Amino acid sequence: MMMMMMEDHVTNPLSSIVEAFEELSKLLQGSTNDIRLADLCDACSLVSVLFSSLGIAFKFAELEYVSKVQDLMEASRIYDTLHDILDLDLQNDTVKTHGSHSRNLRRVRQGLDLVRALFEQFLATNDYYLREAASTAYAQVCAPYHTWAIRTAVAAGMYALPTREQLLMRLNESDQSAEKKMRRYIDASRPVIEYIDKLFIDRNISLDW
Repeated sequence: MMMMMMEDHVTNPLSSIVEAFEELSKLLQGSTNDIRLADLCDACSLVSVLFSSLGIAFKFAELEYVSKVQDLMEASRIYDTLHDILDLDLQNDTVKTHGSHSRNLRRVRQGLDLVRALFEQFLATNDYYLREAASTAYAQVCAPYHTWAIRTAVAAGMYALPTREQLLMRLNESDQSAEKKMRRYIDASRPVIEYIDKLFIDRNISLDW
């Protein structure tokens, strides 16, 4: 059974991602109205394949995202909930400190939002190339928090993006199947992203960083 699940992640990565985030979304609608850190990490770990599928243009996102998810996975062995890591960093005044679990959570949340924005742009156009869709998504989600050097490198990398057809091939999807799954991810990820934002807002922590 485990081998079958691993093969499914490889052959249908988009399906695995969508199903994982739909499960998280259901948890937020349930009586607990909460997400365990380990469950969030399990879902987030599946998303890295999307960044790798986009090639060098999103290498910055892949490297940063993967390392941050790994940190949170290790933290989940000690801390049960997202509340725990935020409260600890708040107590130690390390919420925004480089390498803190809270800061890494913020960056992982940004990665999830970047994928959401990219999917929205992908669905809004039928362009053969993905430069415009990817550039718009990046400008909306990440650019405001990146240095000029990173923004410049990303802009240059946009010319190395795969075509729409190449991306679909890498994800083992057709236009029709990808559209359905991307819409499902957009719908499922939004409450998860809002949930993470609310954890910061409830603690009077701004989101503009």
